[in-house]
Amino acid sequence: MSTPRVAEVTRNTNETQIRVLLNLDGTGQQKLNTGVPFLDHMLDQIARHGLIDLDIEARGDLHIDAHHTVEDTGITLGQAFARALGDKKGVRRYGHAYVPLDEALSRVVVDFSGRPGLHFNVPFTRAMIGGFDVDLTREFFQGFVNHAQVTLHIDNLRGDNAHHQCETVFKAFGRALRMAAELDPRAAGTIPSTKGSL
Repeated sequence: MSTPRVAEVTRNTNETQIRVLLNLDGTGQQKLNTGVPFLDHMLDQIARHGLIDLDIEARGDLHIDAHHTVEDTGITLGQAFARALGDKKGVRRYGHAYVPLDEALSRVVVDFSGRPGLHFNVPFTRAMIGGFDVDLTREFFQGFVNHAQVTLHIDNLRGDNAHHQCETVFKAFGRALRMAAELDPRAAGTIPSTKGSL
């Protein structure tokens, strides 16, 4: 492989201070410390199932709630992802995955389109997973989509346990990213678009 697809991004605001280091061609190694344990658990799914090395450190205004930390982590991860992808030459561009966990099943489809778009259909069966507000799941993905400039469709097809619903979404997201970011030897050096750019 020619150029390592690695990026490091730091985002500092009055609400959060976040650093993301990622390697798209990793082995799923992770070091996660966002201060939101359930978010760390979900980010671990992205790393392991996407074979993306992730090192994320976040400090946020958790004395208010986890909203800013979760959203800004999604934003910063999206920025790092876009930087690591570069001009997207040779990538497969599209990725999809179905992932089950017991009674739950989710489907995620991603397109490195260069345009932000999120379709999010996850009918959570309860509002909280432990201390984690399930509304923040969408905020994370909206932040990622806006800054990675990707089109993302997320559908939880079935599920009774909210933890299982959320975990299948993040696992499928990691798998879909892995497929879309994979370098296709048949398309080496080409942009997978009739426009000539993404």
